[in-house]
Amino acid sequence: MTPKLLYHLVSNPAEMRVTPATADEFLDLLQRRHATLLRERPDKRPGQWKERANQAGNTNFVEPELVRGTLHQGFACYQALEHPLARAAMMMFVVSEVHPFDDGNGRLARIMGNAELVRGAFSRIIVTTSYRQDYLRALRRLSRQRDPGLYVRMLDRAQAFTAGLHAESYLELKTQLTSMHAFDEADEELVW
Repeated sequence: MTPKLLYHLVSNPAEMRVTPATADEFLDLLQRRHATLLRERPDKRPGQWKERANQAGNTNFVEPELVRGTLHQGFACYQALEHPLARAAMMMFVVSEVHPFDDGNGRLARIMGNAELVRGAFSRIIVTTSYRQDYLRALRRLSRQRDPGLYVRMLDRAQAFTAGLHAESYLELKTQLTSMHAFDEADEELVW
């Protein structure tokens, strides 16, 4: 997957207004967007649910045979929320926590969350390379300690950052983010 392909997916206004109304629509949307996101990487099985357990560091994600059922349960929690930012945060968390595909789960989680924000006419959330470790740390704290505080603060701050970006093209956005050192690895973890 190229960054340009990701940009074209998330910059499509019609696509980014599509949010699921049912659990089955949620699963179909995940598969369709994943297939688009990773279409240039057939070795990553675009649009196909994982067949083997996956993990990141010490975090083990949902077992393959439990993916669909867990996503259905996560959708029920999402559906109970009304505010677009709350729905976006829940959507991002559910997809990240389940990790339903072999690769691209984090990007897909953020696409799904941003669709909620676009549909609700809110600013999107971009998690830059420089803030990636903070984002992952916030997700881990929510997952392991059931503490959403850091996650909510991180998303709020990332949304404020994104609202300050003004670009009309992929190249313009890339230039702006590069000048802000958004693609640099963080020297240390930030505290939101």
